[in-house]
Amino acid sequence: MNSSTALNDHHCIQISNNATINKINSTSNGKTEDVTSERDISLKQPRLVSLDVFRGLTVALMVLVDHVGGILPGINHSPWNGISLADFVMPFFLFIVGVALSFAYKRFKCRVDLTKKATLRTLKLFIFGIVLQGGYFHGINNLTYGVDIQQIRLMGTLQRIAIAYLLTAVCEIWLKRDGVVKSGRSMLKKYKLQWIYVVVLTVTYTALLYGLHVADWEYQIPSENFSFSSNITSVNCGVRGDTGPACNAVGMIDRNLFGIQHLHKRPTYARTKECSMNSPVLHFKDHKDRILSWTMSAAGLVVVGFVSDLCGMHINKSLYSLSYTCVTGGAAGILFVGIYVMVDVLGFRKPTLVFEWMGKHALVIYILAACNVFPILLQGFYWKEPENNFLRLIGIGQS
Repeated sequence: MNSSTALNDHHCIQISNNATINKINSTSNGKTEDVTSERDISLKQPRLVSLDVFRGLTVALMVLVDHVGGILPGINHSPWNGISLADFVMPFFLFIVGVALSFAYKRFKCRVDLTKKATLRTLKLFIFGIVLQGGYFHGINNLTYGVDIQQIRLMGTLQRIAIAYLLTAVCEIWLKRDGVVKSGRSMLKKYKLQWIYVVVLTVTYTALLYGLHVADWEYQIPSENFSFSSNITSVNCGVRGDTGPACNAVGMIDRNLFGIQHLHKRPTYARTKECSMNSPVLHFKDHKDRILSWTMSAAGLVVVGFVSDLCGMHINKSLYSLSYTCVTGGAAGILFVGIYVMVDVLGFRKPTLVFEWMGKHALVIYILAACNVFPILLQGFYWKEPENNFLRLIGIGQS
């Protein structure tokens, strides 16, 4: 393949991060010389500080609800219908993924290569999630670890983010049309295929949630050591469109696709009264246009979400219902606009430096704090006996 053919391949358009424009001028003696233009055309976008701050704020929120949610149930995950502070964490992370992808893939180099990189990143994040959230670090207080492969949790938070990342990356890489955005109409035309993609996913999910017939099913009650006893419990369903904990279509699909032994051992609905006693963000260069566009879109999602909830499509984190997705996604957009105005427009960075730092090191903090790696490291140093560790000294982890 010659160079001209390679340049004409619309899947592999090579663009340098620091491209320059050169002119070839003829001199009086017939020779030619290269004349570099006075200014370099840099294609590298400045870092959006507000995105780092937003990511850091989300990490801080995650740490807060993980460690304080058990003490203050009001901020813990809603047991079923409804929404609480903890229910915003996952959507906020997904919002960050979407915004970051729109920056990363604004200009294509090679679509095939980008798809390979996105797939590799997805696999890394998914495997990472399996190790951290599959149950490997389950015995922190008694200094044990490990997980039975037959009982490992397959779909944790990182695994879900990995799948969402791959779907969004493929959408951004392959379904975005060429052309320059000069108006709202041209923007809709550029992202027409992406809108179709979103509508198809939304309609398909809603149709499955409310249209699938959920038959009766049974399960064995798990014990504390992750094994299953012989006590078999039957669940009578035989319904369609049920969005309760026992007979919803989402749970049926999960049980049949993964197996109940590979699902979360401590689901949020266990705290219900019945179960327990107890991306087009880059095309607007002007701050005013960006703020107006983002605010209108985000507010519209919030309105759609609450209207859907009033119409019977309950806000439900466990089911990731349409109303929950719209409300939390819209809330993420509104919060991001507020941070954008404060940090990138007005330049107030000092009050948010901690969150900015946390945002740049989000994955490390997530591993240390949310996945219990930090407590494990602290327990690894002890005096004479494993029980004489730092956490026991300050009164944490005592049985």
